[in-house]
Amino acid sequence: MAFFTLKSDRFLQGPNLSLVLQQVMVVGVLAIGQTLVILTAGIDLSVGTVMAFWQIVMTKFAIDQGFSPLTAIALGILACVAFGVLNGALVTGVRLPAFIVTLGTLNIAFALTHIVSKDLTYPPGKSGAASLPSELLFFGRTFTVGHTEITYGVVLMFVLFGLAWFALTQTAWGRHVYATGDNAEAARLTGIKTWRVLLSVYTVAGLMYGIAAWLLVSRTELGDPNAGQTTENLDSITAVVLGGTSLFGGRGTVIGTLIGAVIVGIFRNGLTLIGVEVIYQYLVTGILVILAVAVDQLTHRRRL
Repeated sequence: MAFFTLKSDRFLQGPNLSLVLQQVMVVGVLAIGQTLVILTAGIDLSVGTVMAFWQIVMTKFAIDQGFSPLTAIALGILACVAFGVLNGALVTGVRLPAFIVTLGTLNIAFALTHIVSKDLTYPPGKSGAASLPSELLFFGRTFTVGHTEITYGVVLMFVLFGLAWFALTQTAWGRHVYATGDNAEAARLTGIKTWRVLLSVYTVAGLMYGIAAWLLVSRTELGDPNAGQTTENLDSITAVVLGGTSLFGGRGTVIGTLIGAVIVGIFRNGLTLIGVEVIYQYLVTGILVILAVAVDQLTHRRRL
């Protein structure tokens, strides 16, 4: 942060910090779902494409199909939840590795997104702010704190992190999530229905991806079939790992994930302000992920 502050006098200004939070809010909510999955020793590669599918379902239904905005939003969220249930059912019922399952649903969601959208953004060829119902854009609205504008989407992100923290630390369900991730067989022998825990985790993760898509539509004012195919998967995993959640499962916190998401957002924003091209930002982010995973690997070995 000190480096970016020295390189750009705009870095610590209120408008730029507000922009960072707007960028973080989508990845942050995606990372909540990713955290739950990784805590159970899984991983979800379908994050970005499932989010893109929800965008298209919601915006297309609201514009072309004549559904009310709230119905379109509900259908979009249900579509994401359905993908979460599918992932969970295949992991628990068929006992397939989460990596393979979510790689498959990544491609399914990608195909469905482009089939349904016909490769068009929604609204096609128009200004989203003028064409999309106001309900779809609600979380892009702002209120003023001091001299800085904050979007309602940022507030929602913090609320969701708070709810996730409470669920994981103050409920039996949260304890079961950690136990399942730490040692699924031992958890099962103590009476925990691990299949039910895993199914619920993937279902809640799908819900988070749906909400993240709503935030993205509110921010971009478009339903874009190409959204979610670049940095979202990588950034959500990076946020989780940088936040201290172990890829081996059973260890980590959503508060750490929030910090990780903010670090990712600050990093990308700072690189943009000093003129680093996007392609090199991907390169640096990839290196960060590898380093974070290497540290996690070393920590895990020391615990054995």
